[in-house]
Amino acid sequence: MDEQKISSLLEPYLGGDSLSARQMEKVSAYLALLVKWNAKMNLTAVRQPEEMVSRHFGESFFAARRLLNERSAKSAIDLGSGAGFPGMPLAIYGPEVQVTLIESQNKKATFLKEVVRALEMKNVKVFNGRGEDFKQQADLVTLRAVEKFEEAARVAADLVTAGRRLAMLIGEGQVSRAKELLPEFEWKVAAGVPNSAARVLLVGNQQGNQVG
Repeated sequence: MDEQKISSLLEPYLGGDSLSARQMEKVSAYLALLVKWNAKMNLTAVRQPEEMVSRHFGESFFAARRLLNERSAKSAIDLGSGAGFPGMPLAIYGPEVQVTLIESQNKKATFLKEVVRALEMKNVKVFNGRGEDFKQQADLVTLRAVEKFEEAARVAADLVTAGRRLAMLIGEGQVSRAKELLPEFEWKVAAGVPNSAARVLLVGNQQGNQVG
């Protein structure tokens, strides 16, 4: 798929912003790798490149734009990164943010490392392991489309630096449960993802001393 088509598909998610030529090159290369690897292993159930751009890249850039334009972050962790969403687009959108992709499945972690290498993503590291075993914290922790949501939400909360943010790309029906599970966060009104009937971005600030 050419970059003009990708840019057109991403437009609804960027809220009037646009990606630079260098960022578009990275997105195009990333998409090509995703399509290639997905033919051999199950990285995503989405098979059509156009749908990959809208559902995975679009949703991820929607989150990146809102999260990084609203408040700065020096570090981010994407828990259960899978094929790299939203962590890799977050790193493309905000090259100043040091991003760690946590993925326990070896094959998916291998794919992520190849994307980091091919795209020369100097601000991205891949941790091939469980979130419970990662001993660092970050200003921003993201969570999207994980198995065992309740367990993962608790692990994600523990990875947030005191006073910073947890961002979840989830179904609207999961919002109330997230708030019940993590009362130590002050939750903003969930923002609907463009072109989706039920997907939302839910962002919580950890209560306590606010940093930055």
